[in-house]
Amino acid sequence: MANPLRFIAGLLVLAGLAAPAAAAWPERPVRLTVAFAPGSSTDVLTRALAQRLSERLGQPFVVENRPGAGGNIATAAVLRGPADGYNYLVHSTAFAVNPALFKERAGYDAERDFVAVGLLAITPNVLFVHPSVPATNLAELLALARTRRMEYGSSGTGTTPHLGAEQLFRALAGVDILHVAFGPAQAVTAVVANQAPIGSTSLPPALQLIRSGAVRGIAMAAPERHPALPDLPTVAEQGFPGFAASTWFAIMAPARTPGEIVEAFNAALMQSLASPEMATMLNAQAFSAQPMPSAETSAFIRAEAARWAEVVRTSGATAD
Repeated sequence: MANPLRFIAGLLVLAGLAAPAAAAWPERPVRLTVAFAPGSSTDVLTRALAQRLSERLGQPFVVENRPGAGGNIATAAVLRGPADGYNYLVHSTAFAVNPALFKERAGYDAERDFVAVGLLAITPNVLFVHPSVPATNLAELLALARTRRMEYGSSGTGTTPHLGAEQLFRALAGVDILHVAFGPAQAVTAVVANQAPIGSTSLPPALQLIRSGAVRGIAMAAPERHPALPDLPTVAEQGFPGFAASTWFAIMAPARTPGEIVEAFNAALMQSLASPEMATMLNAQAFSAQPMPSAETSAFIRAEAARWAEVVRTSGATAD
């Protein structure tokens, strides 16, 4: 009979030879390419997270902003890069939406070309107006938009603030309204400057300006009122039951990235999101952490892609 200790030792040697690349990951700086501009919700969240990851893993997590084309410029840049575990995309819900909205011009297949590392956070969208607009609620705003040509600024083409507003204004309320894609932070400042009378963004960039009165909140696009603005009614409360439109944020890797590195990154990500520092930041910015395993994140994104593709179809939204 073979010596059992020698047999076990042999197994340990083989296990060592087959040790995944993740055992030493990361060995150098990791690049996080953000699909939107500095100051956007995606950017703010990514920079806070990058700091936590750098502290936890001992390597710099470098944030690079590549805004434009609803996030497609950043997506293409990451897809052209190496699938070596050091090249990642940080995107919003638009990542799942763009293939339906842009069709072949999106330049990628969300399921074929990328693998999800993990979901970061979610936040509701909010509708607001310049204080000069004579509307204090959704019914008054819709009535006003039926009497004059109006426009609204959104976080960008293909974002849920864009598509949610298209669904609400056109498909549900039957109001013809012009969409202008500003970008997340720019959409809020455009309404403050009265360059656009209406804004539709995720909650974080608009929160403090709504609180200060620089813009007037009209409706929260969430299933229930948000604790950050408890006096602001939801769209559902104002005549459109069941309506909700939120923005989520996730990290994706090129599809050929080694699976063991993806899992190692996911573990570090979930630990970082659970840190007290991240919890404080998330609460202050009206984010809700949504940590989940890689496979679960992939399933979530597939479901979201199907949901918003139907919104694109029924609302007639285009990549303008």
